Amino acid sequence: MSSSYTANNGIEKIGSGEQAGTWGNTTNLNFDIIDRILNGVGAITLSGTTHTLTTTDGALSDGMFSVLVLGGSPSGTNTITIDPNDQDKVYIVQNGSGQDAIFSQGSGANVTVPNGSKKIIYADGAGSGAAVVDVTDSLDISSLRVGGTAITATGAELNLMDGGTTRGTDAVADGDGIVTNDGGSMKQTNVQTFSTYFNANAFSAPSAITSTSTLTPGSAKSIYQRVDCSSGAITLTLAVGSLSVGQYIVVDKIDTSGNTLTLAYPSNSQGLSLGSSVEFASAFYNGTHFSFIETVKS
Repeated sequence: MSSSYTANNGIEKIGSGEQAGTWGNTTNLNFDIIDRILNGVGAITLSGTTHTLTTTDGALSDGMFSVLVLGGSPSGTNTITIDPNDQDKVYIVQNGSGQDAIFSQGSGANVTVPNGSKKIIYADGAGSGAAVVDVTDSLDISSLRVGGTAITATGAELNLMDGGTTRGTDAVADGDGIVTNDGGSMKQTNVQTFSTYFNANAFSAPSAITSTSTLTPGSAKSIYQRVDCSSGAITLTLAVGSLSVGQYIVVDKIDTSGNTLTLAYPSNSQGLSLGSSVEFASAFYNGTHFSFIETVKS
């Protein structure tokens, strides 16, 4: 019987009575092939947009490597054809070529290994209709680490971060956390910190006004404005400025000398001047003009 070769990796099976005195050479080569199949790491240099990964019967060849490390300088997405198409193959692939790599064996399904990714794939050796399958496509990992940090979130929790549509009605309480983007890094901050920030930025509190002037909000914030009339009567003209509907200006007269504080609109705005007896007033902006609530001296 003459020599033949194994179906998937081309290992020579010496025919009975053949290769007298030389069978050792064939056997040593077979062991080299087996060694490559079991643990061989092969550097595969890609160029252009196509490459053939060949297994040759009875010869060490790239298609026998267990691990394929893709490199080179392909000009674009590179299609790697596993040849021949009737051999079963399992590969661990690391793609560092700078381009995506598509593994194909026949007219069946292909697998794309993106640049920078690692995958475990197999080719089914079904001939002209052979397919390549990504074993890691739906891999269920019980303990995943990224950069040395264990991922403890459940799949459901990660799905919420991806825009889940299920919304609960859990009450927000002190100690609860909110995930926020802090300069490009995602962090969890407690709700008290958010409350402090929003309260501090919901309104502004400028320094006290000490003379007749116009108050024009420069940003869409409500204003608490103190007015010191110690040096004499003051007329404070309130302008809408950048206020949004529903925002307000609170005016607080902090002088007790008896001098008057008068609140007024700019001359080209709607509304009336308020009397000189005003001591404390709130001006609410309704989208077109202010509406006032005032307190007067007793």
